[in-house]
Amino acid sequence: MAIFVGACLCGAVRYRAEAEPIFAGACHCSNCQRHTGSAFSSVIAVPKPALVITGETREFRHKGGSGKDIVTTFCPVCATRLTSEATVMADVVMIEAGTLDDPQMFVPQVHIFRDSAQHWFPFTAAMATHPRMPPQA
Repeated sequence: MAIFVGACLCGAVRYRAEAEPIFAGACHCSNCQRHTGSAFSSVIAVPKPALVITGETREFRHKGGSGKDIVTTFCPVCATRLTSEATVMADVVMIEAGTLDDPQMFVPQVHIFRDSAQHWFPFTAAMATHPRMPPQA
């Protein structure tokens, strides 16, 4: 079982999750680009009951690529985005990989929303990609 621990930039919020990851990947949708201020969001998905957050957080809600809500949590002090929950994936929470105490734990398995990726991103034939959001089981 993997143990994921991490924090926001200022350290006011910490988290711990003990679980096998459901998936690890990068989302290249335009919302993630704007929300992170970068080319994509890197996340590790774990079962929601496995995640324990200490410290005060705030939420921001917006529509995802599915048209359904995405809820992100962030630190109200330093504004670090910590987690995201997509209502299309019940009981799953996605931890922002850049907030991990050991970011080497993040190994992306899939890239989604390839159609909106930055033109300079170096996709390779070996990478698992989806042009948009993959179908939900």
